[in-house]
Amino acid sequence: MPRIAPAWGEDAGTPVSGAVPEAPAASEPGEAGAATALQVLRRLDTGPRGLTEDEAALRLGRVGANTLPARRDASWPRLLLRGLRDPFTAVLLCLALVSAAVFAWSTACVILVLVVTSSVLRASGEYRADRSMDRLRELVATTSSVLRRAAEDAAPVAREVPVEELVPGDIVQLGPGDLVPADVRLLRARGLTVHQAALTGESVPVAKHAGDVAGPARGAVFEQPQLCFQGSSVATGSATAVVVDTGGRTRFAAAHDRTAGQREASAFDRSVYGISWILIRFMLLTPPLVLMANAALRDRGLETLPFAVAVAVGLTPEMLPVVVTTCLARGAALLARAHGVIVKRLPALHDLGAVDVLCLDKTGTLTQDRPVVERGLDAAGGDAPEAVHWAAVNAWWTLQLAELPAPDALDEAVLDAADEDGLMAYDGIAALPFDPVRRLSTAVVRTPGRLGTHTLVVKGAVEAVLERCALRPEETRRLTELADRAARDGLRVLAVATAERPARLRDYTPADERGLDFQGLVTLRDALAPTAAPALAALADRGVTVKILTGDHPGTAARACRDLGIVLGADAVVTADRTDSLTDAELARLAARTTVFARCTPEHKARISAALRTGGHTVGFLGDGVNDVSALWAADVGIAPRDATDVAREGADVVLAEKDLTAVGHAIAAGRLSGGNIATYLRITLSSNLGNVVAMLAAGLLLPFLPMLPAQVLVQNLCFDTVQLAFAYDRPHPAVLRRPARLDPRALLRFITGFGILNAAADLATFGVLALALHGRGPGEDEAVFHSGWFTENLITQSLVMLLLRTGRRLFEDRPPGPVGWTAGALAVIGVLLPPSPLGPPLGLTALPPEYYLLLTVVLALYAAALVLARTRQERHLIGRDEWVESGRFPR
Repeated sequence: MPRIAPAWGEDAGTPVSGAVPEAPAASEPGEAGAATALQVLRRLDTGPRGLTEDEAALRLGRVGANTLPARRDASWPRLLLRGLRDPFTAVLLCLALVSAAVFAWSTACVILVLVVTSSVLRASGEYRADRSMDRLRELVATTSSVLRRAAEDAAPVAREVPVEELVPGDIVQLGPGDLVPADVRLLRARGLTVHQAALTGESVPVAKHAGDVAGPARGAVFEQPQLCFQGSSVATGSATAVVVDTGGRTRFAAAHDRTAGQREASAFDRSVYGISWILIRFMLLTPPLVLMANAALRDRGLETLPFAVAVAVGLTPEMLPVVVTTCLARGAALLARAHGVIVKRLPALHDLGAVDVLCLDKTGTLTQDRPVVERGLDAAGGDAPEAVHWAAVNAWWTLQLAELPAPDALDEAVLDAADEDGLMAYDGIAALPFDPVRRLSTAVVRTPGRLGTHTLVVKGAVEAVLERCALRPEETRRLTELADRAARDGLRVLAVATAERPARLRDYTPADERGLDFQGLVTLRDALAPTAAPALAALADRGVTVKILTGDHPGTAARACRDLGIVLGADAVVTADRTDSLTDAELARLAARTTVFARCTPEHKARISAALRTGGHTVGFLGDGVNDVSALWAADVGIAPRDATDVAREGADVVLAEKDLTAVGHAIAAGRLSGGNIATYLRITLSSNLGNVVAMLAAGLLLPFLPMLPAQVLVQNLCFDTVQLAFAYDRPHPAVLRRPARLDPRALLRFITGFGILNAAADLATFGVLALALHGRGPGEDEAVFHSGWFTENLITQSLVMLLLRTGRRLFEDRPPGPVGWTAGALAVIGVLLPPSPLGPPLGLTALPPEYYLLLTVVLALYAAALVLARTRQERHLIGRDEWVESGRFPR
């Protein structure tokens, strides 16, 4: 059947391999396409009869097995060391060393336990993902039919040989459904069409033939009809070809090698680095301030160093690596269990939650890998059901009489749209199957009631059919323009014609395809994926913009978008070659307002993804072919389906059970839930810690004694950090799913500064309450009562913050407490009961007077009211800026 859109590919001038020592090679694929078949055979020192077994074995020893470069999964120790490179982990290790240097062994031990726990959790999650990927890896092919000879003068015998044993110079035979086992040059071909979607993204099979090219090969490598490449598959026809390149020298392996470089930092990594440097600055500044202030105002020297270190530790979210890893590991486990989605790199789950731009190909995602009939058109552009009928007659009897194994995609679409009983009414006489040179096929049938007459039914490319019809030039021009309009509207177009001939016994030939009567045009469109439209609506509702990067014709891509309800404005559809002359900044501006980039090469896809990242977006890329590998690595998070090419799965961060946007939606939702919990932990912990540090600095200057002993600071932090592990098990409000869960260091700094000052104000108010409660007591009790009162107030205020500042939760909503509610209550109970308990005196704590609790209740009530007012004000501010999606959602 005719193929309307040609495949595209990479520049033929790009070298992919060098010559293998002492092994004949066809040099560049472009040269193999430009050379004649005889020249290629001479270069490879082979012939149409194939290699001998001895020569094949010798070459196999020289060039190596026909396999992709081996990939080694990271070992357990390497995964563990990788986790230690986390910036927060490095900060905690530094604090542990400082704590050990000042003999604060308990602080150092607790920090080391947290670091080890976090690293083990992260390593185990990534190790399980690697094991899952091992089960998903598939070979490109298993065996291939090869002509081999037992001896130089023996006859060649076709036999099945393992693909890894193929060598340059082997003669292979290809048939329908075969995977192309290496890069080959065609010697003979009959009706051959090849699926190259894995290499180029082109959804339509490409016609191939063995004819020689006169002069240098023109166009992209994948467009050269004499060449077929590893990673493609035979759709129709048969061929004999000579192997040109194997193993690491194939175009498939060249794309595989693109994943070998160092990957850029993802959105999650960039956010973590930004937050880490904020904390590092605070921690480097805090101990000197404490030491200098106490030395200048209270004449205290190095004895305050343990307290200064404890203050720095108090500013650090020690549980962050554990909370982050637990959140992401739980989300990844739920995704794998419920939706079959494998997260290979745990931080990629957070990146999924932050995605606001999703780039994808059209074929297999928005559309299925098959066309459907749109309508039949007559010469005037009106409906012509007869055109569809005659096209189905041609498809049915060509399939039957030419003994084709299965109809191709276009024939299958035509047959699906036809009345099967109507096809049975004809008697098939002969068939001339589709030929890439003629670009049409012919079926000869006997029409019921028309004795002595045969009907030729011709179907194929519009130009090929019209030039064989008995039409005036102006009619041909008008029909060509009609077909061109349909093609620009994103439809594939076939022309159908018939002719009456006297019945005869001799064979029909292409010479009989003359003087035809035009019957009409058949238009076909890509069948939409059944889940695409609702999945796109769900993504849009969650603030994710979809960009389509495809190798297809711009009209075809635009048509699919319109059918799915995607609104295309001005400059929404751009041919990718337009971007070649743009700078990166100009491309970033164009990409922001463009929906479809058509005729994309792999380099275009990668550059557009990088430009979107440069524009401040968090980019996800969904791809499944070799041509998508560069873009998978250029995006913040690469996504591939399970049935993608092996190299695409290797380069992806997330592997889907199916190439389905619904699964992507589930993965984004899981990422946002995990990201929401991580953001909640950071906001609450850092704002509370900052408030406590400010209060400690102020109290250290106002009081004649340390405001809190180092052991008390450690116990307080340990209690608070332990209960905050509950955030990893919290379920935020569904409104969190409506916006990307992005960690913005600047926004976080503004938040923790504002609410930290509010927390410090509550602490200072507590100092006033303690002054009243201590009035009239002996001086020996002042220090213990002050420590106990502030210890209690700190834990209760932190429990209030956990309840009132949770991500996505409406204030005072009628919902079960959940893990965060229960642990916040437990924290408040510890704060009240620990000082008067038997454990209090060893920590320097004591029972508090009853009047303190009454005054503290007033302070806490005022603090809770202030938190509610501050949160409400921030919500209104965000609503006014159109950043608030739902009034119950907490800002990022």
